[in-house]
Amino acid sequence: MDPSQSLTLAFAAFPVAGLAVKFWLATRRVRFVARHRDAVPAPFASTVSLAAHQKAADYTVAKSRIGLAETAFGAAVLLGWTLLGGLSALNQLLVGWLGTGLWQQLALFGAFALIGGLLELPFSLYQTFVVEQRFGFNKMTWKLWLGDLLKATLLGAAIGAPIAALILWLMGAAGPSWWLWARAVWMGFNLLLLVVYPTFIAPLFNKFQPLDDEALKARVTALMQRCGFAAKGLFVMDGSKRSAHANAYFTGFGAAKRVVFYDTLLAKLSPGEVDAVLAHELGHFRHKHIVKRIVMMFALSLAGFALLGWLSSRTGSTRAWASRPTCRARTTRWRCCCSCWRCRCSRTSSRR
Repeated sequence: MDPSQSLTLAFAAFPVAGLAVKFWLATRRVRFVARHRDAVPAPFASTVSLAAHQKAADYTVAKSRIGLAETAFGAAVLLGWTLLGGLSALNQLLVGWLGTGLWQQLALFGAFALIGGLLELPFSLYQTFVVEQRFGFNKMTWKLWLGDLLKATLLGAAIGAPIAALILWLMGAAGPSWWLWARAVWMGFNLLLLVVYPTFIAPLFNKFQPLDDEALKARVTALMQRCGFAAKGLFVMDGSKRSAHANAYFTGFGAAKRVVFYDTLLAKLSPGEVDAVLAHELGHFRHKHIVKRIVMMFALSLAGFALLGWLSSRTGSTRAWASRPTCRARTTRWRCCCSCWRCRCSRTSSRR
């Protein structure tokens, strides 16, 4: 069997195994929540009403079920791209239209991303306008949803196309060590994105105002100082225009770190409750969860690029490989599949 075919089979086995584990864990969770729906846990009986508890249980079950459906669909799509030859057929179609070369490979990346996004749209729509609407959380209008979709698509193309073009160029120009250079570019791009996201990208979707409640600012600053956390600023985001959920988060990297509160959080919770929410986020900092995740992502990217470098070396010299449309397209398709798998893992992690 061809080495790339063996890798494709192994690659396909991972999401199938992962899907089985996720289904097992999620169904256990749903059964547990449903079993305890009719009684508020004793420690919260004095502060949480039965109606609120049941609404939370029903919401958890609904979110879990749509999450399972999305995960199963994503695994099926991934297998369609790989074992069933979806990417190969797409590649051949683009070769027939554009010929071989850099532009065709960029078109393959773009078409892969566009088709994948279109396939996932029904789940996004259902979660926003059915599940969130049913439980009274959705504040999103169709106009705002379409505007977000358009801005995200254009932004993804503007950022992703140059990076993809640079990496594809490195495949043919940097010799046998191209994958090290490509990985360095990818790592630098991700670090840069962490720095510029709070200042340049996030404001394209939401408005951010400095926190002007001096008493709350003093409480929050004191809490952060106790944990050794330093932030460039405290901001309030207009999250209420999209959702009734209340939240707070840290964003940025290094000197660009900032703390963001949803306006719904400040409107609904007391100062002590805001402290509790912030303490949860500070727990991630204290236990270095963010740093660990960044290190894990970089380690996985190194392994992925090393694998692609090994695949290219199996065809002879890098320049010879780069000049072979089939081999180069195969590696590009592998990068598309890896991107798809990484996005699925990222979305699952963000939901947790």
